[in-house]
Amino acid sequence: MQKYGELLRQLLEKRGIAEEEQTEIFLSPDYERDLHDPFLMRDMERACVRLFEAIEAQEKIMIYADYDCDGIPGAVILNDLFKLIGYKNYEVYIPQRNSEGYGLNLEAIKQFVNSGVKLIITIDLGITAVLEVAQAEVDGIDVVITDHHIPQEILPRAYAILNPKVDNYPEKMLCGAGVIFKLVQGFLKKYGTYFKVKEGVEKWMLDMAGLATLSDMVPLTGENRAIAYFGMKVFKKSPRPGLQKLLAKMNIDQRHISEDDIGFMVTPRLNAASRMDDPMRAYELLATSDEKESGMLADHLSKINDERKTIVKSIMREVNKKFEDEVRDKREVIVIGKPEWRVGILGLVAGKVCDEHQKPVFVWGKDENDLIKGSCRSDGSVSVVELMTETREYFVDFGGHELAGGFTVQNEKIHFLEEALSTSFHKVKRNPSTSSGQVKYDIKSNLDQVNMKNWREIEKMSPFGLGNPKPIFLFENITIEKIKKFGKNGSGEHIELMVSDNNKNKATAISFFSGVDSFKNTLSEGLRVNLLATFDLSRFRGREELRLRIVDIL
Repeated sequence: MQKYGELLRQLLEKRGIAEEEQTEIFLSPDYERDLHDPFLMRDMERACVRLFEAIEAQEKIMIYADYDCDGIPGAVILNDLFKLIGYKNYEVYIPQRNSEGYGLNLEAIKQFVNSGVKLIITIDLGITAVLEVAQAEVDGIDVVITDHHIPQEILPRAYAILNPKVDNYPEKMLCGAGVIFKLVQGFLKKYGTYFKVKEGVEKWMLDMAGLATLSDMVPLTGENRAIAYFGMKVFKKSPRPGLQKLLAKMNIDQRHISEDDIGFMVTPRLNAASRMDDPMRAYELLATSDEKESGMLADHLSKINDERKTIVKSIMREVNKKFEDEVRDKREVIVIGKPEWRVGILGLVAGKVCDEHQKPVFVWGKDENDLIKGSCRSDGSVSVVELMTETREYFVDFGGHELAGGFTVQNEKIHFLEEALSTSFHKVKRNPSTSSGQVKYDIKSNLDQVNMKNWREIEKMSPFGLGNPKPIFLFENITIEKIKKFGKNGSGEHIELMVSDNNKNKATAISFFSGVDSFKNTLSEGLRVNLLATFDLSRFRGREELRLRIVDIL
């Protein structure tokens, strides 16, 4: 441990990493050591053999991927494999979020039958598609499911299922693109020599697996940490023209891209495709090798992402007005919606309402087929999947993770849903942890600790995300010397504070989408506060500036 600084040692100990071997594994991921053998997945052998047979027989293969920033990069990974081995008889199908919704659907399968598809490989979906898989098999199409969602009691009778949650694979929390990466890894391990492919070439696909791992909010521990770590390394030198054009459009230097850039800038633009338009636009951006097409797609995704922000803002205004008019404290679960609200963006609205009210939230709208559909988010007090299972008679369909899900409700039952979910909440809620409501911090510190040497130490723990959050520092009894608003085109929607401590040390602290009234006490110059913050290195316009990112002000 001596080769690491005192600060890094303290931070790692806080996370239960104290022994030399643990520290080495955590701080120095190793591709061979940290990525498990893909054949530990129960059906990996079957899946690889079936794919090989399809390629040898020149059968038409359909890549059927989910429409978000997990499924789409996953489709790019499989597309990369086919390009690598020179296979051309395949198509990519990504369902429309607003009209088709999540998962395999019978209408699409009918189209595949008519166009001669013999093998469907799903990405990030399919583990609950019992009926759809049965229909495909009846119609002479084999289905290989690759997914990571929670299975129901009955599994689909697919040709092969790759899902760490249904077998003994050691990394249970892979994302969808992580699972398809394992299939490609397994396939090349088995048949790479046959196709004259250089060993280790799949590492160039880690930019997509890493992007999805960071976007899909899976814990960045174990194999996921290695995928995200190497994914970021590949991302920084990825030759994909679409990525390069998108990053240039956002003024992000590809060589220095951070997890925050991916989470706050890249992912929302890729997800905007399915929310506002056609998910194929995001796939095309990542998969194309055409410079001109890349530029047009990057412009298009940025434009529709701006439109998406405007619509979310206007819905949030309506939500806040509704909350002013009604007393909302009585119910344990919030259900809110309007037929006019666009289904594709309701997950974002649910997330914002959940953050503000610290309760499970279900937000609904009507889709193009006049069905009531929506998204839900949990504050951690309950698993939304368990909650919906307990109230299943109200839903036509539902699915998701513990903290986020999607649902379709019977039209006549929507007005009773809030009451029903609130009743079920008591049956499946979790015991609150004793420290709920308090922001935890890693280390108490002084402002003289905000320096580049310490930032470099902290940076060794990256990539940060779920399961490996950025370390939070508590700076006690510091003075706000100056308050400044800043933002795009002078909007002033963000806040910057100049703070100092008793020893005259100074630092800059920023908070996005915040004002002087966003914290417990109204901020004013001269006010003494306790500041909770993370380290943040800005490279805006090529200038490096170390500052603090505000978590809370008490």
